[in-house]
Amino acid sequence: ESLFALLFEVLRLFKIFLFLPHAVLHTQNGRVAIVMGGARGMGYETARHLASLGMHVVIAGNSEEEGLQAVKKIHEEGSEGKVEFLFLGLCSLKSVRQFVHRFKARALTLHIPVNNACIMLVSEGKTEDSFELHFGLNYLGHFLLTNLLLDKLKRSGRHDACSRVVTMSSATHYVGILNMEDLHGRSCYSELGAYSQSKLSVVLFTYHLQEKLTAGGFPVTSKAVDPVMVDTDLYNKLCIPAPAAKKPVAKMLFRIPAEGASTAILAATASQLEGVGGCYFYNGERTESADITYDHNVRAERWKQSCALVGLREA
Repeated sequence: ESLFALLFEVLRLFKIFLFLPHAVLHTQNGRVAIVMGGARGMGYETARHLASLGMHVVIAGNSEEEGLQAVKKIHEEGSEGKVEFLFLGLCSLKSVRQFVHRFKARALTLHIPVNNACIMLVSEGKTEDSFELHFGLNYLGHFLLTNLLLDKLKRSGRHDACSRVVTMSSATHYVGILNMEDLHGRSCYSELGAYSQSKLSVVLFTYHLQEKLTAGGFPVTSKAVDPVMVDTDLYNKLCIPAPAAKKPVAKMLFRIPAEGASTAILAATASQLEGVGGCYFYNGERTESADITYDHNVRAERWKQSCALVGLREA
């Protein structure tokens, strides 16, 4: 038993060394971030780290109890930055609009929205607005939220210190299939298919947003981030033959949430990524995404379609 424990610890230390990017992160005093799903898992670790760098962090989530507990915990750690909670239900377009209204009423600047909130491999269901759950929460909620906050981001950024939109994707986007005629998988629902399509849509959104920002000369960048496999609640449905084996397998093969958050933190704050956007980061490194994500016509069609679904006039 002790031998196995030692092996797991060696593998874990190797994993940390392998995954954590080597970058110097400077203080972020005066900058403001919103971390969606920031009360637990990778979102919490992202919020905690951004606050430790001196940033004013707004944790956005659908559980006030969890959100306030996260705020308290970060404050107790003696964080340099201010942390607060605002309610946001990404399964409701009305809630997204209400959140934006409350945030803008606070007269804060905004430099970094981290679109982290996510569901994975859930049974077929619908959001409040009748969208398929993965598509509605993982993609459309973040799509609307980011667009409604763009005016803040454009005013807050500078060309030597851009605002940065960071959106979590997944390697499953490589196998995602876009069905423009059946966005909700109603003809043949698949949990993996729905999840991978939502994450593919995220990459298309990230790239097309950057295209628009660059064309307008705005000091805002947009990046998609793949945190690799992380041991969070998202993997509760992972098929492991013996339930008792899940914990040691996850410890050996998966990253812990703090490691999973490292690429998002890098994308949000690293000085060497200043002005870099329209790209996909895997394990702290810029890498190629699925071929379809580089098709301008596909990106433009998904953007136009998304605007219609959430009630935005396409700019």
